[in-house]
Formats: sequence, structure tokens, C-alpha cells
Amino acid sequence: MNPFLSKLLIDLARKRLEKKQANKPVSKKQIVPLVRRFQVELSHAIKEYIFIILGVFSAGFGLKGFLLPNKFIDGGATGISLLLENVTSLKLGLLLVLVNLPFLILASKTINFKFAIKSIAAIALLALVVHFIDYPTVTEDKLLIAVFGGFFLGLGIGMSMRGGSVIDGTEVLAIFLSRKLSLTIGDVLLLINIIIFSIGAYTLSIETALYAILTYLAAARTVDFVVDGVEEYVGVTIISNKHEELRIMLTEKLRRACTIYAGKGGFGTQGKSYDKDIIYTVVTRLELAKLQTEIDKIDRNAFIIMGIVKDLKGGMIKKKPMK
Repeated sequence: MNPFLSKLLIDLARKRLEKKQANKPVSKKQIVPLVRRFQVELSHAIKEYIFIILGVFSAGFGLKGFLLPNKFIDGGATGISLLLENVTSLKLGLLLVLVNLPFLILASKTINFKFAIKSIAAIALLALVVHFIDYPTVTEDKLLIAVFGGFFLGLGIGMSMRGGSVIDGTEVLAIFLSRKLSLTIGDVLLLINIIIFSIGAYTLSIETALYAILTYLAAARTVDFVVDGVEEYVGVTIISNKHEELRIMLTEKLRRACTIYAGKGGFGTQGKSYDKDIIYTVVTRLELAKLQTEIDKIDRNAFIIMGIVKDLKGGMIKKKPMK
């Protein structure tokens, strides 16, 4: 790590410890683990914001290079903004912020406050990109506009989600409604977009609405490719010698239920197996970045196995937002 940055983190750790334990000297043994946690948080934050920035510029290219010049619309909050931009005199950048704002307020209660703040930053950056950056108009072929406009928009949404945020707030509404109704997130998103496309067919034209459906399908498949779908849960198996610290982190800090089962390490010293606890938990895709950050703080060498959970029932997975 850069010497200046390393010194900055050490000073920050020392000041935090001195504040916690007044009138007691701070030892190097106390500083080292805290500095390591700061390093993990910083590296993960940089990676997440790189994903968000790339996602914003990709979505901006999809909007201004394909959809906007040809009066096309998409699904979700972006589709609502494009629809309003076509029927009002308001700029798209402003509409993106106004349309997404209620969803982001909901996100602060449904998911967590940090997620909402990152999403606000991502959407504000997208609004600035759309307003100030002049992307070249790539093509006037309607089929190419629908497919590739949807692709770059979906790539942007997916990359932003990989960074722990959204640039289209309807996913948040879908998560919220799926917890209240007997519907999946995919079903809720489909219903929302059917309403948007129906309004588009009435106010613009049926042909525009049909191309909008094609744009939405291209974007949705691209998002699936990038993040394996917003509605999917991920089963996480963690094998680590620091299993007790990880259990406490999951249950007390992240407020996630977990299952611990006994296992045996097959590669031991002198050919002997050894006992170890194995932790299993289930989180959503949007929470995965936070979980990986917290695991790295405790044990960077933890063996982590992740798999898509297609369906689940019961438990605490939907009851408590991750802190």
C-alpha cells in the first residue's frame, strides 16, 4: 500500500482507539487489526465505486447513443423517465432523479441506508452524464437501437448492482412488494413494465411500445448475465478457522440467521483429519458485497462457496434488513 495512505490509516486507527479508551496507552497490537479492517473497507469501496462509475457511463451511452435520439423508451424507472421526457418539457437528467427518489426513500427502509445513499449518488451521476456528455448517435436502425440500447442500459444497471447500488429504483419497489404479496420480484417487475408499455402504446405509438418491450428484454437478459438476477438469493458456505468470529459477525452485525454444522478437514497434518465448524447462510445479491467485505475483515483466507438459491421458504431471510 502507498506509504502516505498507510500512515493515514494508522493515524485514523490510533485516534479511534484513543477516543474509545481514554487515559490508556494504545499498543501496536491493537492498531494492526483495525488498520487491516480499514484497508479491507477501502479496497472494497474502491472496487464497488469503479463498478458503479462504469455502470453509469454504460447506461448513459445506452440512453444517449441509442434510445433518446430515436424517442425510444425502456422499462422500469428509466422507462418512466423516458416516457415523461417525451410528453413533457422536462430534461431527462432531472426526471431520472425525481422518478427514482421515492424508490430510494423506500430503499433506505427496505434494504439499508448505505445502499440508498450509494444509489442516490449513482443516479445523480447518471443524471449529470445524461445532461452534460454528448454521446454520438450510433445508428438509426430501430432493431439495432432496441437491442443494443437495451444491452448497454442493462450492462449499466448490472454493473451498478455489482457495486451495491441501483440506477433503476423499480427493483427496490419490486423487492418491497414481493415481501407483502404472494408474488416473486420478477412477477412484480413484469406487472410494472406492462403498465409502462401500455401507457407508451397509448401516448406514443404501438410500434414504439413493441420496440420498448424488445429493449426491456435485451436489458433484462444483460442484467441477468451480469448479476444473475436481482430476485435471486445466494447460499453462502464459509469454511474458516475463525468460524466463531464469523458467526458473531453474521448474527449480531449483519443480523442474518446462519446454520452451523460440524465438518472435518480432509487435508490435515500427518494425514489426519481435523474437526471444524462450517457456516451456511443465505443473502440477496444486493447484500453480497457487504457480506464479502465483512468476511475479509475477519479472515481473508476463508474458503467461501456461493451458489444460486432458486427458491426458499421460511426463516429470517426476508424479515430483517441488513445493517
